[in-house]
Amino acid sequence: MAESMRGLHRSHRCTEVSSGQIGQTVTVMGWVQKRRNLGSLIFIDLRDRSGILQLVFSEESAGEEGYRKAGSLRSEFVIAVSGTVQKRSAAVNENLKTGDIEVIAQDLRILSESETPPFQIEENSQTKDEVRLKYRYLDLRRPDIQKNLMLRSKVAYLMRDFMMREGFLEIETPMLCKSTPEGARDYLVPSRVHTGHFYALPQSPQLYKQLLMCSGYDRYFQIARCFRDEDLRADRQPEFTQADMELAFVDVDDVIDVNERLLQYVFQETVGVSISLPLPRMPWQEAMDRFGSDKPDTRFGMELKDVSKTVKNCAFSVFTGALAEGGSVRGINVKGQAKMPRKKIDRLVEFAKGYGAKGLAYLAVNEDGTYKSSFAKFMSEEELKALVRAMEGDSNDLLLFAADKNKIVWNVLGALRLELAKELNLFDENQYNFLWITEFPLLEWSDEENRFMAMHHPFTMPMEEDWEHVDSDPGSVRAKAYDIVLNGTELGGGSVRIHQNDVQEKMFEVLGFSKERAQEQFGFLLDAFRYGVPPHAGLAYGLDRLVMHMVHADSIRDVIAFPKVKDASCLMTQAPGLVDDKQLEELGITVSE
Repeated sequence: MAESMRGLHRSHRCTEVSSGQIGQTVTVMGWVQKRRNLGSLIFIDLRDRSGILQLVFSEESAGEEGYRKAGSLRSEFVIAVSGTVQKRSAAVNENLKTGDIEVIAQDLRILSESETPPFQIEENSQTKDEVRLKYRYLDLRRPDIQKNLMLRSKVAYLMRDFMMREGFLEIETPMLCKSTPEGARDYLVPSRVHTGHFYALPQSPQLYKQLLMCSGYDRYFQIARCFRDEDLRADRQPEFTQADMELAFVDVDDVIDVNERLLQYVFQETVGVSISLPLPRMPWQEAMDRFGSDKPDTRFGMELKDVSKTVKNCAFSVFTGALAEGGSVRGINVKGQAKMPRKKIDRLVEFAKGYGAKGLAYLAVNEDGTYKSSFAKFMSEEELKALVRAMEGDSNDLLLFAADKNKIVWNVLGALRLELAKELNLFDENQYNFLWITEFPLLEWSDEENRFMAMHHPFTMPMEEDWEHVDSDPGSVRAKAYDIVLNGTELGGGSVRIHQNDVQEKMFEVLGFSKERAQEQFGFLLDAFRYGVPPHAGLAYGLDRLVMHMVHADSIRDVIAFPKVKDASCLMTQAPGLVDDKQLEELGITVSE
């Protein structure tokens, strides 16, 4: 039978009790982690979000009734205990913050009993994710998950603190918006009042924060919930949180400056990491050529080498065929791995195919200077030596090559580089390598749409020196866009926005928008731009990804209280679910089978 806590008041969380309270009476409340019955003494490990505190029950201190109740306690019972703090009578537990003290229990109340939980509440649980997420309310009791969410809370607080001191205003933007193209799929919300019409949940506050700049608020900030109906990965969820900002009367360097100082402040105050400023910058083209990725992990080498010129006249048709189609041949040097078993190389080939490669060519440089290769018979000894030199190869090195269109080659070798680095432990998990990627292409060609698409969004400012080529060579135009990258993950991105009508109209034209369609989709923004719009720029962080890296989690699910799984469903609540016919009828919706 659960008891009332009438007359009781919690005086401390578990780890707030210390040797400074020895001899004092304290009242603590929490969950039973463990019970040990030694006959005359019963030891209870009490757990709350702060940690563990040892309680000691005896008939002498707690009375016969209290001692009997203590003997009935089981894991996850919720209890309140009053008692006296004393030094531990047994050995000190160095692994606990409260390991040198204990509380001699005098009063025990069982506030709530618990059934046996489906898994142990402990750090680094080996329980299957499906079970943990079905019982997420229990999983959230685990100390490691609680530490993650407490750190996340502190990060959000520190961001707000910094932004307020920098003159930003926190302003909320709507959750029910108009659906716009040029992005991921929207989550749609039907309107009951306007039959057949739909709101969209925001993919970001992009248009609203630009309107705020038009409205004179010059520095805006928001911890914003965003929604995208897209396939999930380890660092994606259908609903996620952005630390979102926009600034007026600024250019690229101004945005980068404030964000570098923000990162420096947050990392120092949360995980004690000192970030040296300014952070390095790298143009997009250089990042792709060197790392095969626009979010490169720079904690290790194994950079891509373009060997197209070296192999252009060889007899290996895989190489020459790719070059004839306008592609390239590039490789990575896996130092000291020439003896990698063929079975493992075959596995890497299959891995590469998953990223669009038709195959993967390899060349192992043996200790005696001979080669083991999938293509050596198509090349002369001199050609092979030239290729090894171009790859800066030495004895015992394994050289891996991809040949195809640039985009595929970059994707394949960029992913392969990361996979091998994990397998070979080439980087330090406690190292934080920040990097700005700048000068992105403004546009990218879509074979599916058969037109140019905005790489970021249609309101991104082109670099002034490139804009004259927008008709003759649209793909060569660079954007005033920038991403902040940490250890191979994009933490955030942004750009300077277009604020001139003629540039915006031309941008829509290049993207295939008629004036009528542009007005239909973005008319409220374009109308606002007719009344005086300042130059402005912004950036948004994925708060989930940022915290994931701070705590070295493998997935953002470990830093989100109630995450979804791969098919965007919630195993705990069974969302999404069916609704009754009356609700559908009110909304004017018919569901087809």
